Amino acid sequence: MSDRARDTAVIDIDGVLADVRHRLHHLRTRPKDWDAFFAAAQHDPPLPEGFAVVRTLADRHRVVYLSGRPERLRGVTERWLRQHGAPPGTLLLRRDGDLRPARRVKLERLRELQARVVVVVDDDPAVCATLRAAGFPVLQATWGFGEENEHGEAARTLHEAQERNGRS
Repeated sequence: MSDRARDTAVIDIDGVLADVRHRLHHLRTRPKDWDAFFAAAQHDPPLPEGFAVVRTLADRHRVVYLSGRPERLRGVTERWLRQHGAPPGTLLLRRDGDLRPARRVKLERLRELQARVVVVVDDDPAVCATLRAAGFPVLQATWGFGEENEHGEAARTLHEAQERNGRS
């Protein structure tokens, strides 16, 4: 296997490729309505910036999609990626019932990969910090929520939910 074939780009989905803002209201309830949040995932608009990044990376590297979505959403997620023209790649999801913070789940899944990871693209600041501290090269996506107050609040909603409640 050539070095290039082993070089892997790892891409998050929610907030990197998929615009999840339309479904965040489900995470602002008490208790959080994860079932409704995930049921709406099939309607996520694509984020053009994220797709530009993954297409560029796919030209030179193997692509692995690493998402905090639970395994039970594999079919929905695979269809969404195909529908929006995402480059082919391996899809790694959170195991059903795993309520650990996204930063811990993603670090574990990355360590399980039998590949040289050349970049991880993720939007979650806690995930990015954890992966950087573990020695992974990280590109933090800032395009999914922007800097506006509305989007800043949206980003906090998603990241706090991932950190405190997992995503299952």
